[in-house]
Amino acid sequence: MVEVFGKKATRFGFGESLIELGKENSKIFVLGADTASSVAINIFRDMFPDRFLNVGIAETNLLGMAAGLAIAGFIPFVATYGVFAAGRPWEQIRTTICYSNLNVKIGGSHSGLMVGSDGATHQALEEIAIIRCLPRIKIIVPCDFIETKKAVIASAYVDGPVYIRYGRENTPIFTNDNSPFEIGRANILREGNDVAIMACGTMVYEALMAAELLGKKEIEARVINIHTIKPIDEKIIISAAKECGAIVTAEEHQIYGGLGSAVAEVLVKNYPVPVEMVAINDTFGESGNPMDLMVKYGLRDVNIAKAVQKVLKRK
Repeated sequence: MVEVFGKKATRFGFGESLIELGKENSKIFVLGADTASSVAINIFRDMFPDRFLNVGIAETNLLGMAAGLAIAGFIPFVATYGVFAAGRPWEQIRTTICYSNLNVKIGGSHSGLMVGSDGATHQALEEIAIIRCLPRIKIIVPCDFIETKKAVIASAYVDGPVYIRYGRENTPIFTNDNSPFEIGRANILREGNDVAIMACGTMVYEALMAAELLGKKEIEARVINIHTIKPIDEKIIISAAKECGAIVTAEEHQIYGGLGSAVAEVLVKNYPVPVEMVAINDTFGESGNPMDLMVKYGLRDVNIAKAVQKVLKRK
């Protein structure tokens, strides 16, 4: 059984880790875009008002000002909804930040379908794809509250741009303070040699639950938490392909350009095996209860289990 230590939204992991960083490093600076409370950076604002700036609903300015702070020697973290953090200022991220390899950390909150009632306009389902194509930037999609804290703290101490994708809703906490985390290195959470399930973000827990379902059918699934989409851990992907012979990817993102595509790129060059992808199937989301939406769009443990059964027929 998967041990769960309560539930808490990953956005609070983002916000609380900034407090820790702010206390130990006077160069940490946080910028928001009129969404401070929603993305949990209000706690940093209240504690360090001289190192916080609200630029208003002006995301291109948000990223441009962060770039200027990075040039001045600060370590700027920006945070707003993922659709606005990645979509509106994409050109600033590309040309001002990535081209110059500036030390800007971007928090994309409210990712995936789990935004719920905010609906399609606010459900970030494409940002891994549009950010992943940019040179020099790292992309981290932590799986729970604790891993989000580790991701934020680690990102502060690597040079260059980082995009961190996290969510609004409370989700299970199933890692702990001793769980390993290193940017660029995936973690095996469950052993198995029949198939490998590779997941990121909210879908890691669903992958673990799917492995429990499959175990009842005597299918032993290896579950891998690929929290870093870029640079992706090619070694662990290739090893899983050789040892398991089939792979299922799972992500709360469009089926194009995300984790599934990144894994497939590694495999096609190194060790091709059958792959099935559990993701948003080329459609927009809608308003609704978050878990109802996860069911409707096929992002639950049962959907991953079905994908496993399908890929095993191709093995």
